[in-house]
Amino acid sequence: MITETGKVVAVSGDRVWVQTIRTSACESCSARNGCGQRALAGVSGGRANQVLVTNTLGARVGDEVTVAIEESALLSASLLVYALPLVLMVLGAVTGHQLSEGQDAAAMLGAALGMGAGFIVARRVGSNPNRDYEPRLVRTGQVLSEPAARPGSSPY
Repeated sequence: MITETGKVVAVSGDRVWVQTIRTSACESCSARNGCGQRALAGVSGGRANQVLVTNTLGARVGDEVTVAIEESALLSASLLVYALPLVLMVLGAVTGHQLSEGQDAAAMLGAALGMGAGFIVARRVGSNPNRDYEPRLVRTGQVLSEPAARPGSSPY
């Protein structure tokens, strides 16, 4: 299970917005020096990401929470989003090339149609509510030191 710690920044019905800064996995990863994620975090200044998660633990704004997703769900979602359109693009290009007896324009059209079909299939399969692609809350705790605002004072 892949976990990340974050802070609840908003509550929206039965879901919460959790703000995370992706650094904890980078420190223990053996590929951290050559990883694109690490380089991207360095360029962006470690900006925070926000994710919408079902609030199964009763978290409130300001709570520190742990968000998790199964490795198998992450792998299958990655294959669905990246590999399926690529495979269908190649199959479409080969099919277009074969059907048109070597015409490049037909191969390009087949590639575009195959990739488009791959994106559509990935979208439909990924939006299936029975799939477990959504991260979930696994732990919550109160933020230890939040300064209390005086009545009538501005935090800025």
